Amino acid sequence: MTDILDDLAWRGLIAQSTDIDALRAAMAEAPITVYCGFDPTAPSLHVGNLVPLLTLTRIQRAGHRIVGLVGGATGLIGDPSGRSTERSLNSSEVVAEWVARIRVQLEKFLDFSEESGGVLASNLDWTEGVSAIDFLRDVGKHFPINRMLARESVSARLGGDGLSYTEFSYQILQANDYLELNRRYDCTLQIGGSDQWGNITAGTDLIRRVTGKHVHALTVPLITKADGTKFGKTAGGAVWLNPEMTSPYAFYQFWLNADDRDVVKFLKIYSFKSREEIEELEKAAAERPAAREAQRALATEFTTLLHGADECAAVIAASAALFGQGSLEELPARTLGEALAEVPRAEVSELGSPFVDLLAESGLVESKSAARRAVKEGGAYLNNVKVTDEAYVPSAEDLLHGRFLVLRRGKRSVGGVELVTA
Repeated sequence: MTDILDDLAWRGLIAQSTDIDALRAAMAEAPITVYCGFDPTAPSLHVGNLVPLLTLTRIQRAGHRIVGLVGGATGLIGDPSGRSTERSLNSSEVVAEWVARIRVQLEKFLDFSEESGGVLASNLDWTEGVSAIDFLRDVGKHFPINRMLARESVSARLGGDGLSYTEFSYQILQANDYLELNRRYDCTLQIGGSDQWGNITAGTDLIRRVTGKHVHALTVPLITKADGTKFGKTAGGAVWLNPEMTSPYAFYQFWLNADDRDVVKFLKIYSFKSREEIEELEKAAAERPAAREAQRALATEFTTLLHGADECAAVIAASAALFGQGSLEELPARTLGEALAEVPRAEVSELGSPFVDLLAESGLVESKSAARRAVKEGGAYLNNVKVTDEAYVPSAEDLLHGRFLVLRRGKRSVGGVELVTA
């Protein structure tokens, strides 16, 4: 087995840990069982969840056993970590639906086959049938209130609007998960985001108090971009793994648009490329930043991993075609629609407006006079064909898939028009 801890350290993926030397020794002696939990707080995981998820994937690929835990129980409660206000509680039916969706997403990254020994579980399995009295007697008695109050996720909330007992109890539930997985699968390492450190170490403490065993904890960093903003957010909101919530085209563009200052860090964290491959891409990024080789490598690898090679190829073709480097007519309607959803565009109920009006309505230019000037200067295109007549009116024959017009100003500014019928 490879020394996974050295690899994680090189990639910048170790934020906090308990006894790292003891963990290294245990991992070198024999495969251990490692778990990470994912709460169903939305219908999909987002790219912020990928850091612990991919870390768990790396650990499994290094030869260790894994448990992917979906929080069917904790998702009903709400985790106070990283939040300043109380989370709105969802119904059990909604949470159950989201659990099912997230299980499918975990299966894209983790191997839960019998041969691998990987386990996909929900903490509702061992929580649902336990009475409140039994839980308080058997688990709650091991939690000193003073230590619970001192945890950062709790103390931060107590200084603001306060914290309900519901969310206060979250750390007990998560700690009990670790104890239960230790009993069932001999799980001896829990990983999670650095904001989970208090919850994870509550689990190591509980296992020590109940069983006398010493187990391990390790967290990965919360990722921020070079400009200081939170990673995984765009102007349109979170970047989701579900293609219905974030299209494959938008997903690819998210990685392709990574800041030059961030891309090498992102390659280390999100790519499965080797150290040598990443160092080559780092060199290319430094020497030829305009080529964006590192960004393209990251976007292609991750879009393929999540959405498949065919979908990634279609997205790349669409990205090229929009800028005149491929055939727009050959793009599938869905892919073209997803691409145009990411650029300035207008919706019309019927054709009949001049091209220059549509150029202005799409937002590609600030006014009709600017649109006419773009035509005069030879920098205006309809479906990648130069428009030379200011009075030209697009017809039904110009529509791609009977719905779309692709507009371009110059080489880099693309917009669109969609014909929307009642």
